[in-house]
Amino acid sequence: MGGDIPPPVDQLAAVSLTSDEASSSTAQKARFSDRVRINSILGRPDGGAGLAGQKVRISGWVKTGREQGKGAFAFLEVNDGSCPANLQVMVDASVSDLSKLIATGTCVTVDGCLKIPPEGKGTKQKIELSVVEVVDVGTVDPGKYPIPKTKLTLERLREFLHLRARTNSISAIARIRHALAMATHTFFDEEGFLYVQTPIITTSDCEGAGEMFQVTTLISTTEKLERELIENPPPTEADVEAARVVVKERGEAVAALKAAKASKEAIIASVAELNDAKVHLARTEERSRLKPGLPKVDGKIDYSQDFFGRQAFLTVSGQLQVETYACGLSDVYTFGPTFRAENSHTSRHLAEFWMVEPELAFADLEDDMNCAEAYVKYMCKWLLEKRYDDMELMAKNFDKGCIDRLKLVASTPFGRLTYTEAIKVLEEAVAKGKKFDNDVEWGIDLASEHERYLTEVVFQKPLIVYNYPKGIKAFYMRLNDDGKTVAAMDVLVPKVGELIGGSQREERIDVIMERLEEMGLPVEPYEWYLDLRRYGTAKHSGFGLGFERMVLFATGMDNIRDVIPFPRYPGRADL
Repeated sequence: MGGDIPPPVDQLAAVSLTSDEASSSTAQKARFSDRVRINSILGRPDGGAGLAGQKVRISGWVKTGREQGKGAFAFLEVNDGSCPANLQVMVDASVSDLSKLIATGTCVTVDGCLKIPPEGKGTKQKIELSVVEVVDVGTVDPGKYPIPKTKLTLERLREFLHLRARTNSISAIARIRHALAMATHTFFDEEGFLYVQTPIITTSDCEGAGEMFQVTTLISTTEKLERELIENPPPTEADVEAARVVVKERGEAVAALKAAKASKEAIIASVAELNDAKVHLARTEERSRLKPGLPKVDGKIDYSQDFFGRQAFLTVSGQLQVETYACGLSDVYTFGPTFRAENSHTSRHLAEFWMVEPELAFADLEDDMNCAEAYVKYMCKWLLEKRYDDMELMAKNFDKGCIDRLKLVASTPFGRLTYTEAIKVLEEAVAKGKKFDNDVEWGIDLASEHERYLTEVVFQKPLIVYNYPKGIKAFYMRLNDDGKTVAAMDVLVPKVGELIGGSQREERIDVIMERLEEMGLPVEPYEWYLDLRRYGTAKHSGFGLGFERMVLFATGMDNIRDVIPFPRYPGRADL
């Protein structure tokens, strides 16, 4: 193809970002691939300049491409998703057909030599790749590719979930989301927590809200039965009676043979015919009882015929289940998908979302608040250390204050005040002329506007509000001595309001039984949960962090549908 002879694959450099090699001029061979990740080049303190002269193989997608020198060569901006920055790649026309390389979205694998760009070329990069060989090309028809060079709105990108990860914003959010997940596991591992995988299918409603997705096979089995009944109608009463007559006749025939002392062989044969007739009658009677529609008993759906033999749902929380492990292993956490069948179209709601839910044995509400504060701070520090380049992109394109917000939360002690004190602050603001869309009075569930006013305007830092009215909280939260409030807490942060909700759990079985009765919840589905109080009950606490809310807070994005890879909400469940 012209140019220098490409080196063998096993001699291609693989650049590493370990601390010992960050300033080294000698690149290391990749472990699982013959390519070098672009962040391994551009993410070095010297921007990759120290790798000049190294021969590498890179792969990625062309962000922009342009021919220059009257078609003599082309410059490609290539990104492989490992970092927000693109690597500038120069390809000579003698090496490859440039027209196949320059379209946005084209996938390329190329071998080349890293070089310092000539001064005055206008590039901000300290290094570029001069291509020796084009190894592979995944072409794109520019007229049909739905992700053009020009910026699409985030709403429009939701129409292309399968391609939007190639855009700067969504790829940055994906890396930030990954970093927050890694920070979560690292934090709890360092603190001695065990990771427990709680079930997605459950028979319990943790929140008691009833807005749950039902898991059932009754509909599909009913539809299958109805198709079968159309193709093969059930027996009529006359068919059943005819089968009964055959059984009667076969029985009389056996009796007659026995009375006549017929041969053993004749009697055995006649008995076999009788048994066949009985089997046929049983099947005929069974099929005659088949009817279209869902199975019912006393006018209600008969869930004993469902897959699990009872009603089952997609979980809204793994908290109740993870408590069982906390009451045996002490400190545990779960991190997984949860579901809410709430017909909401707001920018803050999803039907499928992820929750981080730690549970601390032998811990009271103050311990719970301390853990929540330390965890949030840990995640903020982790992002600032691990993904600052992506945070810079978010600050540039979406929320210029997102980095300062992370620094604020990471370094500032969280304020703490009771719910009653918070209501008093809000009432004083209203008295001075502040207007809220939602009324302020003791007993309300604080709205997002209230939470954000407290954390952004009044205190200008993260807050933990605790001791909420029992009437707006779940049955499992510990009743305080005043009989009016429960030992619950919410962590409020700028931008999103409530980030975490938690509580000390009610360990007294008589009190929790009363709470179930107050809320009109059946006891039977929670008997196993009550056993934790019957047998060796222990003080324990926990909280839940909505993972997507944390990503919203970190990135400054406005719509929760843009911070989860495959958003599910009313009317949409693409891919």
